Amino acid sequence: MSKILADFVRQARKTYGLSQTDLAEKSGLGIRFVRDLEQNKHTVRVDKADQLLALFGKQLGIIDLKRD
Repeated sequence: MSKILADFVRQARKTYGLSQTDLAEKSGLGIRFVRDLEQNKHTVRVDKADQLLALFGKQLGIIDLKRD
């Protein structure tokens, strides 16, 4: 996925005082998925990432890349 996404999820989880287990339970996803996402594993499924982000009122989207 993206380090930005991994950092966002980790920080949002901590802001709300959630453990990784709490976040997994609230999102309906497995603890392994939450750990993989926070560790920026590139095999994370986009649909599951969106499911988790919905808890924070967010979703994945397409943005333009900065080009020099």
